[in-house]
Amino acid sequence: MHTTMSQSEKYKMMTESPIPGLIGKLAVPTIISMLITSIYNMADTFFVGRIGTSATAAVGLSFPIMAIIQAMGFFCGHGSGNSMSRRLGSKDSGGAEQLAATGYFSALFLGFALMVLGLVFLKPLCLLLGSTSTTLPYTEKYLGVILPGAPYMTAQLVLNNQIRFQGNAFYSMIGITTGGILNIVLDPLFIFVFRMGISGAAFATILSQFVSFCMLLAGIKFSNCIPIRFRNIRFNKSRLKEIVGGGLPSLFRQGLASVAVMTLNIAANPYGDAAIAAMSIVSRITMFASSALIGFGQGFQPVCGFNYGAKKYDRVKEAFWFCVKISTVVLFLLAIFGTLVSGHLIGVFRDDLNVIQIGTTALRLQCLTFTLNGWIIMNNMMMQTMGKTLYASILASARQGLFFIPALLILPKPFGLLGIQMAQAVADACTVIITTVLNRLVMRQLFLSQLDTTLKGNNK
Repeated sequence: MHTTMSQSEKYKMMTESPIPGLIGKLAVPTIISMLITSIYNMADTFFVGRIGTSATAAVGLSFPIMAIIQAMGFFCGHGSGNSMSRRLGSKDSGGAEQLAATGYFSALFLGFALMVLGLVFLKPLCLLLGSTSTTLPYTEKYLGVILPGAPYMTAQLVLNNQIRFQGNAFYSMIGITTGGILNIVLDPLFIFVFRMGISGAAFATILSQFVSFCMLLAGIKFSNCIPIRFRNIRFNKSRLKEIVGGGLPSLFRQGLASVAVMTLNIAANPYGDAAIAAMSIVSRITMFASSALIGFGQGFQPVCGFNYGAKKYDRVKEAFWFCVKISTVVLFLLAIFGTLVSGHLIGVFRDDLNVIQIGTTALRLQCLTFTLNGWIIMNNMMMQTMGKTLYASILASARQGLFFIPALLILPKPFGLLGIQMAQAVADACTVIITTVLNRLVMRQLFLSQLDTTLKGNNK
């Protein structure tokens, strides 16, 4: 996949190559990218954990802002990328160029707006996130460094997704992994050698993200992707509707994830910094485990988009079921592993008995339903890539929004801390039900579309 291909060669590869091998080629780079991204997210937690429990909690408290940056980037990146893959599948390169430019420059603007608002209202923002008197100084220091990087961090996510949706996952991997590895190297250097503390972790993050941004910007040219030109910006109803339709599920998913983490931190607040730190660590661990699944699904998305745009619905279904089967088996094995070594995993990040005890219980409970995520995420990715905005938005909102947030608000009352620890597992179980209902609706629509295409072909 690292050889430069013309648009016609990409089209032939995406619509004619055998599904298992094609998804494998596209998924390996995206899995690596997602794992590296998760590793450097965990690196912050690991190295900051050497500073203290309050600093570890502050990184967890700052996560909603990182999630908002990601939400804006994925909104513009998935919104433009999904539509671009369908446009390229139907051989409309002009429309793809307009979507690329509009999505990219929209992300820059949104990132700049977040930076200004966040820095102006920094202290109230930190308190809103759930900071206590002990964690507030750390949260202010961390976010005070992170926020100036918001514009290019948001735009970087757009570049990553646009490159990936065009079937050039290798170049996307290079940009993401370079920044991720750099982050891991810079974290201990800035935190301990330069004695910058938690600010050093933040500086390591924004510098590595800037390197990724530059690498991905260069990757657009080297991978023969659709170029991003200012003159191709179209803030008209048609283009904005495509971006909003394709990106709204991502905005719901990431935005509600941010609200969910804020709710989690506030719910854990009465139980002290140890509870906040423990739940933050569990979130990072499960995010790392989920990253391989998401990377695998990202290998499926361009295949889905190209073939759906080319009206090859049988290939869309074949690719979907292939991904569901593989992901379910892998997640089952990971769930068993996580249950057996949960205490050791928590202890790697923070050698605090209270943190380990709270985190171990939470992680084991989440492992009970972890296998279900393959079914949930693959359905969400398929619906979003096909442009099924309503279904995809409902499903994107379900796990972290419709079920997890209410669980955090309701379960602690009868169960105390255990209610917080079990909230995600309860949310996952409820999400599977709504996922299955929506899957049946979409599969029926695919069947009818395939039947209609077949009948029109026979009448020619």
